[in-house]
Amino acid sequence: MSTTKICDETSVGIHMNSIIIPAYNEESRITAVLLHLSEEFPGQEIIVVCDGVDGTKDIVENLSIKNPNIQILNFKEKLGKGGAIIEGFRAANGEKIGFIDADESVNADEFKLMFDFDAEIDGVIASRRLKTSKILVKQPIKRRIASKCFNIFVRILFGLPFKDTQCGAKVFKREAILDIINDLETGGFEIDVEILWRLKNNGYIIIEYPITWKHSEGSKFNLNQSTSMLTSLLKMRFK
Repeated sequence: MSTTKICDETSVGIHMNSIIIPAYNEESRITAVLLHLSEEFPGQEIIVVCDGVDGTKDIVENLSIKNPNIQILNFKEKLGKGGAIIEGFRAANGEKIGFIDADESVNADEFKLMFDFDAEIDGVIASRRLKTSKILVKQPIKRRIASKCFNIFVRILFGLPFKDTQCGAKVFKREAILDIINDLETGGFEIDVEILWRLKNNGYIIIEYPITWKHSEGSKFNLNQSTSMLTSLLKMRFK
């Protein structure tokens, strides 16, 4: 598939917001998340990035007939979460651009609230570790331990102040994404860290948002991928 470059600020027909959903083999969940997002974001741009081999693409195409604001980017090769988000960024037209996981660990109504940040802020990231965050269903203990260790590693290596870099819901101003889009290079779940690091280095202000969150089964991430994430981040950091 050819790559669509992210549009300029002066482009005609800019949507108010864009929502990106990485969707690797999500046929069992994609209908629900798209219906919920369409209800919360009427008339807004919803971009589904498909790179799997199941029926996700066909489901999204059928839904887009009734809701033309739903768009699909389909790739034959596996992109990884990072690659899917980067392609979504390049296609997005919104004044604010957000991405959210297809598992609905963060509900659409909560995600909508994240778009209402003040003008002096450049982005908002969902956080499960703030005092006012609510966890309805906890992750398995091994994941919680791995997540805390990973966060310590990230804070030390990248100087990021955030308590939770990996929660699957984030929103940024368009101009901030435009500034870093050509520098993004990681293709996996570590993309969240790279985005935040590059934005921090360019002087953008990002805040954490206390989210209501629940663990959902069927995550595409497994702990065996932790080593490749850390290796990728180390290469990027010391390149």
